[in-house]
Amino acid sequence: MPALLRTCGRFLVALAGAAWASPMSLAGLVAGLAALPFGARLHGSDGALVFNRFPWGPGGALALGNVVLHTGETLDARVRTYAAVAAGLDRPRVRLGDHERAHVYQAMVLGPLFLPLYLACGGISHRNRFEQAADRYARTGRGWWPWPRPAGP
Repeated sequence: MPALLRTCGRFLVALAGAAWASPMSLAGLVAGLAALPFGARLHGSDGALVFNRFPWGPGGALALGNVVLHTGETLDARVRTYAAVAAGLDRPRVRLGDHERAHVYQAMVLGPLFLPLYLACGGISHRNRFEQAADRYARTGRGWWPWPRPAGP
């Protein structure tokens, strides 16, 4: 019975997070649906609705709540971390879907505060703590939260 309660609890927390992130998700959904006639393809992956082959933008992926807009074919692509790009290195590489899943989790916790906080931390940059956390999560499967835990017991 405790396993069932844990599963139900996780589902309710995820549902509450999705509701809290829904304003951003709605914006992503509108953009994704508008892109369907231009070649975008919709499917579910990494805790989000994913629009692959999104036809607009500079390339890459953008998580808006529980929606990911991605210009490529699949979130299974291996990409360089932001730190590797900044250093001019080819490694480390991470699965793009894992990186974007971290942003989905961040948005589910922060809801409408995600975008202003993300921008306040530097936007698309290797110095942005949100990107550092997403890269860490994609490398290790842990640490998607952009602020460290306080020291203590």
